[in-house]
Amino acid sequence: MKAIGYNQAGQITALEALIEFEAETPELRSHDLLVEIRGISVNPVDVKVRSKVTPDNGTKVIGYDAAGVVQQVGSDVSKFQVGDEVFYAGDITRPGTNSQLHAVDERIVGKKPKSLSFAEAAGFPLTSITAWELLFDSLRIKEGEGKGDSLLIIGGAGGVGSILIQLAKKLTELTVIATASRPETVEWVQKMGADHVINHRKSLVAQIKDLELEPRYVASLNATAQHFPAIIELIKPRGHVALIDDPGTLDIMSGKPKALSFSWEFMFARSMHQTDDMEKQHQLLNRVSELIDDGTLISTVTNNLGKVSAETLKAAHVQQESGRVIGKNVLGGF
Repeated sequence: MKAIGYNQAGQITALEALIEFEAETPELRSHDLLVEIRGISVNPVDVKVRSKVTPDNGTKVIGYDAAGVVQQVGSDVSKFQVGDEVFYAGDITRPGTNSQLHAVDERIVGKKPKSLSFAEAAGFPLTSITAWELLFDSLRIKEGEGKGDSLLIIGGAGGVGSILIQLAKKLTELTVIATASRPETVEWVQKMGADHVINHRKSLVAQIKDLELEPRYVASLNATAQHFPAIIELIKPRGHVALIDDPGTLDIMSGKPKALSFSWEFMFARSMHQTDDMEKQHQLLNRVSELIDDGTLISTVTNNLGKVSAETLKAAHVQQESGRVIGKNVLGGF
């Protein structure tokens, strides 16, 4: 089968930063599906892995979003059958989705939204799982609750921010404040449903005070180290900060006077550690699929780069590294 991967970590500008090669068809574990890939997307984690992680043995295939059709099932599979259309974000400890065929545990797979193409559906899984777990697991907000409280989302126009805004607005009573700094990103987060938009290139504290709000919850999706002092100053006492990026250091002791809580969201944790509740990702992806099909959630995809190849995938990585991607970039199958 065809696959795209890399042999040496480094810059995307390198001649063979990503190469197409022939790979063996994956062998299935008992809970695995063998999926024919018909759509993928690119996330910041793709760039981080490709640029920093040296392959252990042979060409490393990455890719952590996919939509496709089940071609074969493992001996203990009970949730899917051959011919089912699915979408998922995969497992960072296994080969990625940038291949014609891909093996994935059924417990982290959902039914593809019927109303979306395969490419567009591939733009949802990783960001939806991240946003859902951040909102409902990390911040511990319950559906239908949150009235009178506000959520500040730092980095609202990216993939996670785009779906997090929608989930918070559609499924809770929270007031949503999102940050964006360019006219096009401001327009985008407003389209996603944010109640207020502030500029993360200016003083967050001053802008929040102007809104006469004191957020109980902060979702910091990027540049956490840069914004951390402001977060500590503006958040309500006994508030909760959840983050997904990788700051070098954080002085979380500065949060003690306000008795703050902190948590990291990492959507691969369940599959990486084979937790007892892995199936929650199957359940939440099915719920997201339903919310898309009934019109509650709208697409966060802004760019389809065409069929996947080494060149189109390189172009997607270049755009991701620019830091200016709005929503999600996707590609079709091979």
